[in-house]
Amino acid sequence: MKIVHIITRLILGGAQENTLITCKLLAERGHDVTLITGPAIGPEGELFEQTKNQKYKVIVVPRLIRAICPLYDTLSYYQIKKLLASLRPDIVHTHSAKAGILGRFAGYNLKGKWGHNLPVVVHTIHGLAFHPYQNDWLNKFYIAVEKLAAKRTDFFISVADAMTAQAAAAGIGRAEQFATAYSAIEEDNFLELIPQEDLKKFRQKYSIAEDAVVLVTIARLFMLKGHEYIIESAKKLSKRYEKAVWLFVGDGNLAEDFKKQIAEEGLAEKVKFTGLLPPSQIPLAIQSSDILVHCSLREGLARTLPQAMLCTKPAVSFDVDGAREVVNKNTGRLIEPKNIEQLTKVCAELIENKQLRDRLGQNGRESVKEKFAPETMVDTIEKIYQNLAGI
Repeated sequence: MKIVHIITRLILGGAQENTLITCKLLAERGHDVTLITGPAIGPEGELFEQTKNQKYKVIVVPRLIRAICPLYDTLSYYQIKKLLASLRPDIVHTHSAKAGILGRFAGYNLKGKWGHNLPVVVHTIHGLAFHPYQNDWLNKFYIAVEKLAAKRTDFFISVADAMTAQAAAAGIGRAEQFATAYSAIEEDNFLELIPQEDLKKFRQKYSIAEDAVVLVTIARLFMLKGHEYIIESAKKLSKRYEKAVWLFVGDGNLAEDFKKQIAEEGLAEKVKFTGLLPPSQIPLAIQSSDILVHCSLREGLARTLPQAMLCTKPAVSFDVDGAREVVNKNTGRLIEPKNIEQLTKVCAELIENKQLRDRLGQNGRESVKEKFAPETMVDTIEKIYQNLAGI
């Protein structure tokens, strides 16, 4: 099949990693794959390097940016439509909010031009633009736009069952248009045991003692990612557990605010920052730690949860979106969003009990190993394409 994927930008992020894995495996299976994307602008880091020496093609649309800009969005729409008309794909598969809207409208408006019902338009829901933590009028706007785009979508792939449920509740799409394909992870990097000497050096780099119990958080330092709740919990726990250390992996526009707060609270020796790490170092950061703590308030299904489980680390997460599809009493601890008391209690339980950490970590690995394998995800996606295109 001839397949075009469209995503807004190739920053460091779950949707982007998911898309690159999909393009890579589809191309390796003999499909003609092209990825259309905007420039990777922002402090989050970029993934363009991963597109080099691959079997798929990459086309950059310069004005395809994340922020709403009527002029740039119009120009991007017509450029995408022109590219699709030239490429004549069987499948147009979109990702992320901006590219998801522009790409679906462009693909739908070319339907039937070079074959019955072609191109087929597919959209992956990595997360939804509407959520409880923003203005009601903005949510209504996003829902209205998504409903319009849904009428131009043949099929939806959700990264978690929770995304399907939320879309259905908002009146987006029909039940028979949805399937779940958990967002794949390059598992070998997480399953492979990293030498103890390397783990020791990683800890030394951030002045973390060998016998410390490390609670790691891997997320952009950005609003709604929940670092403020972890800091509040750390203030309480650090007084009880001398060997507990918190490690924030990532960067973002709130980095300096958090560093200032931590210094003012006298937690500089307890809370460490790595800044932005390349994807290749995420397994090292997790395996150098003991507990994964993720307090994001909105997330399709945070990849850092199954990543931690693949490394046999227990996961603590707010009970939002798709988190409960991987985190349960056998693999970690789910807690009520924003509940600092619960967060503090479950972290204390895990800090104190290494046997519990080990048991939950092993259970976690077994529960996600097949579910998040690249082949599992791409098998599902490829079958959906074949059914839709009649190939």
